[in-house]
Amino acid sequence: MTVNSAGLFAERVTDVQHYTDRLFRFRITRPQALRFRSGEFVMLGLPQDGKPLLRAYSIASPAWDESLEFFSIKVPGGPLTEKLQNIKPGDEIWLKPKTTGTLVNDALLPGQRLFMLSTGTGIAPFVSIIRDPESYEKFQTLYLTHTCRTVDELKYGFDSVAAAKDDPLVGEEATQRLFHFASTTREPSAHQGRITSLIQSGEFFRTLNIEELNPEHDRIMMCGSMHMIQDVKAMLEPKGFVEGSNSNPGSFVVERAFVG
Repeated sequence: MTVNSAGLFAERVTDVQHYTDRLFRFRITRPQALRFRSGEFVMLGLPQDGKPLLRAYSIASPAWDESLEFFSIKVPGGPLTEKLQNIKPGDEIWLKPKTTGTLVNDALLPGQRLFMLSTGTGIAPFVSIIRDPESYEKFQTLYLTHTCRTVDELKYGFDSVAAAKDDPLVGEEATQRLFHFASTTREPSAHQGRITSLIQSGEFFRTLNIEELNPEHDRIMMCGSMHMIQDVKAMLEPKGFVEGSNSNPGSFVVERAFVG
């Protein structure tokens, strides 16, 4: 771990995997001084003209992990991702020492079922949460949804759920209590459609053989497209769900940090 002249951690890329021409994941070394809660995000990036070019990225590895994992979209012409997509093991990544975010267990009231609704790279914070023992201590069952345009774009989610169920720390709990629901919007798959449509039609609940959402014992996290978040909020609030925050826990939380 080193701190550069900009006051940022300068860490090394250890692994890169490209899933599609739009999506890739990468791992970097973790600064010993960095502390975070599973589900939080950090500002990271690369130097540009000697100055840091940073964007918010959710940390996809759990708080106990010795390295940091991130899942990124490749934005054509994006100031950061245009360069970031070309990183290789050994390259340097800059990140701020502070993490933050609302997709944490502390921002939710106690409950029985945790639903994590994601689109695209919005799955990243939930990959952290499903590998955190605290999640299984606080909730009886966890439901992770992931909606992408094509089947290929869902692979990171399937890989991450498999890793959680094979994890020596939470594997037994995840195998019994973690459920994964994937859907596509532009290509045929087992479940086709936006997650909001599949919830409204009841297909989501019928597939998992579970009861519909109830604010008394269900807690919900959302991360991804603003359309999804707005539509789900419009469904939840009339049912009595209340948005929470770190200072005032509620029955659902959303994340508003995006990459570009």
